[in-house]
Amino acid sequence: MKISIETEVKASPATVWNAWVSPEDITSWNFAIDEWCCPKAEISLEVGGKFNYRMEAKDGSMGFDFEGTFTEINPQKSIRFELGDSRVVTVEFLETAEGVRVIESFDAEDENSAEQQKQGWQSILNNFKKHVESKSN
Repeated sequence: MKISIETEVKASPATVWNAWVSPEDITSWNFAIDEWCCPKAEISLEVGGKFNYRMEAKDGSMGFDFEGTFTEINPQKSIRFELGDSRVVTVEFLETAEGVRVIESFDAEDENSAEQQKQGWQSILNNFKKHVESKSN
């Protein structure tokens, strides 16, 4: 099953793109709830390149690596990657009159309900929007 989420970011395509692919930015927005953080982000932005974003509870009680391999990169337009468990994720960046609509589609995993996955990924995307718009103002 595919799950899609989206948000509209009031910023230029270049600003949105750079925040999506810059490790310094990723560590500022890549977590679903305030009790979590992303202390480390490594990214090799090229087809066949890998990324690894460390996700951790701020209290140190748990954490995991979110990692995968880029399979397609169209700067300021789209990114496609495959996660370590072979699920595919596509992120589209569509320029609008207000800024950029970011649409993220991903294969669901079996561990959590589709609704939980949608809410978690949407929370991260909402953090991304907040981060980018705070930089733009």
